[in-house]
Amino acid sequence: MATCWRLGACSLLVALWLLHCCSCGWSETTRTNGVAKGETKEQELMSHERVKRGWVWNQFFVVEEYTGTEPLYVGKVSQLYSDEGEGNIKYTISGEGAGTIFIIDELTGDIHATERLDREEQSYYTLRAQARDRLTNHLLESESEFVIKVQDINDSEPKFLEGPYIGSVGELSQIGTSVMKVTASDADDPTYGSSARVVYSVLDGERFFTVDRQTGLIRTAVADLDREKQDRYELVVKATDMAGQMGGLSGSTTVTIVITDVNDNPPRFPQKMYQFSMSEGAAVGTPVGRVIATDADMGENTDMSYLIKDEEGGELFKVTTDSDTQEAIITIKKALDFESKRTHNVVVEAVNKHVDPRFSELGSFRDQTIVRVSVNDIDEPPVFHPAEGTILEVQEDARLGALVGTVTAKDPDTENAPVRYSIDQSTDQEQIFHIDPVSGAITLGNILDRETAGWHNITVMAVEADNVSQISHSSVSIRILDVNDNPPELATPYEASICEDAKPGQLIHSISVVDRDEPQLGHRYYFTLAPEATNNRHFTLWDVKDNTAGIRTQRSGFNRHEQNVYLLPILVVDSGPPALSSTGTLTIHVCGCDPEGTIQSCNATAYAISASLSPGALIALLVCMLILIVLVLLILTLKRHRKGQSMSEDEEDMRDNVIKYNDEGGGEQDTQAYDMSTLRNLFDFPETKGSSSESGPELRTLPQWIQGRMSGDGEAADFSLFKGYIRKKVEQTDGDLSVPPYDSFQTYAFEGNSSPALSLSSIHTLSTTSDQDFSYLSDWGPRFRQLAGYYRTSQR
Repeated sequence: MATCWRLGACSLLVALWLLHCCSCGWSETTRTNGVAKGETKEQELMSHERVKRGWVWNQFFVVEEYTGTEPLYVGKVSQLYSDEGEGNIKYTISGEGAGTIFIIDELTGDIHATERLDREEQSYYTLRAQARDRLTNHLLESESEFVIKVQDINDSEPKFLEGPYIGSVGELSQIGTSVMKVTASDADDPTYGSSARVVYSVLDGERFFTVDRQTGLIRTAVADLDREKQDRYELVVKATDMAGQMGGLSGSTTVTIVITDVNDNPPRFPQKMYQFSMSEGAAVGTPVGRVIATDADMGENTDMSYLIKDEEGGELFKVTTDSDTQEAIITIKKALDFESKRTHNVVVEAVNKHVDPRFSELGSFRDQTIVRVSVNDIDEPPVFHPAEGTILEVQEDARLGALVGTVTAKDPDTENAPVRYSIDQSTDQEQIFHIDPVSGAITLGNILDRETAGWHNITVMAVEADNVSQISHSSVSIRILDVNDNPPELATPYEASICEDAKPGQLIHSISVVDRDEPQLGHRYYFTLAPEATNNRHFTLWDVKDNTAGIRTQRSGFNRHEQNVYLLPILVVDSGPPALSSTGTLTIHVCGCDPEGTIQSCNATAYAISASLSPGALIALLVCMLILIVLVLLILTLKRHRKGQSMSEDEEDMRDNVIKYNDEGGGEQDTQAYDMSTLRNLFDFPETKGSSSESGPELRTLPQWIQGRMSGDGEAADFSLFKGYIRKKVEQTDGDLSVPPYDSFQTYAFEGNSSPALSLSSIHTLSTTSDQDFSYLSDWGPRFRQLAGYYRTSQR
């Protein structure tokens, strides 16, 4: 049927084309004397007598998909009035497909198509036609362009270029809910006929979905789509051209529609009761078990939370949700007790977290189950009452063996085994307390002292008599109640100072007390002067009534030269009971003060000195001291000046240089050294009046005992005391190359026979065995006369 329809269409097109050519008629233009439009200059040179023919152009049509064996006639490029069969005109074409797809008869100008054309590949061809003189090959007409249009036929079926399609729609959606849109394309010419007019229909799945014929929009056809029953549908959608008329071409595609989940199912427990067992000794937080509620939904619609509905179960148990498995975890919230209750029924409820209000009419989105927990009995250790510990009190002065208090523990098991008590010795190393192992009575085993330890914290242990492994501990805090057994004392060794011109009634000092006792109601302290100070006429004590007291002066006119320190005994008594007292001493210093009352000095001697000197006297004393210092400096300057002159005189003769060595022996620690006072007494140089002979000066510079020996018979003095020592030193000096030259003078200090440093005197150099001649010493000047006198006697 389709083939017949195609042939009929082709015949119809050919007939239409012929009618169009006839209606246009022949169009002739006569050549005027001038050049016609489109003529070339070459044609103008031709004979004016020949009648020119004009082009007759029409749009040519050729039917696509021609299947004949002969070339398909397209049309004629020009119609001549008459060629009289001479064949002088030659027709040619050029352009798209010229010579291959389209050929032209050079004599008649007929154009034929030699190949099968497809409008979907190329819808038209543009060519150019020429008419030439066959002999001269000159153009008879100007070249003209024409179009051959490929006439469409319905040879392309609609195609779903984007298929296969996947869409989604929520379950329980209303009828007519839009799902998705499908689109088919037809390659035929949409401007010609109905070849490209496409309509849509559902081939498979039309019960659940519909498609709009014109737009291809797919909608739901039912309102009871249930994902839990069927979560996807496969549709076949067909697209037909020619507006769905008979003979039209069609194409189809597959559309997959996924049903998305909505929260339309509540959670459900598979069982209405779950049973678990747990030991009564299980620690708080121990898991009892897990239960789970199922939900037919998926994704976040299955998220749920669990809670305990009954009050009793909420006190003993806690439920949490495992985020990974959505299970309910039941744990112990409070310790279980077999003796109190052996079975617990806990109501657990599961609730959806994300509830869709659109489906609230479907029912409650929650479910409940019962979790039965059986408690298993175990042998438990004794339990103290109270369990958190005991606080006891005892007087500080309680006697040994006095009852402090009693602790109680009981076996919680049904057997109610007897309990034995003891004290953890690590908490009572001094064994201050004892406990009766049967009754739990705590007694005093040592003397108490609240001031040393006001609280005692011990640990009491209770153990079952028939099972020592069952042991428990309890803390016992014992408070020592205070008794008044410590007298009050002055807070510090108080000292005060007053001015000599203090006025009567002047406050000197405030005193307070300390007491190691701490009665619950506090102490009240009383201050009085001690009995030995009742006749005191200098100071009075004022009790301020706030546990402090003040000391005031009773008279004026204190004099520190007469008495600079007063000791004031103070008696302090507490309020008891019993009342205890102690005596403290306040030391009061009498001081000198300036007119503003500022203390200057509390020393009596210093005050006497300063009082005897007026400011003018002090200034005069300072001036005198400055004058004395200036005089001393002048004397030192003069001595240094004279010494410099004498040194300049001695520089002329190097032999006059004296090298002095000071060796002071063992120093202060040498207790056996020679007494220098004796040596000083020996060398007493009195000034004697005599003649101006040579012996005069020499006798004035010698010691008295030497002068006496020489002034008698003229014999030499006895130097046996120094001879051996000096001889030895001279020998050492002669043999030592590092000693000064012979013309130098060495001094030695003689410190006694028992000195550890030995004698350093040079007197023993006066020896007859010496091979040195010291007669030249008298020629060295007045400074060496005394030394020359020593050696002159020895040489005789």
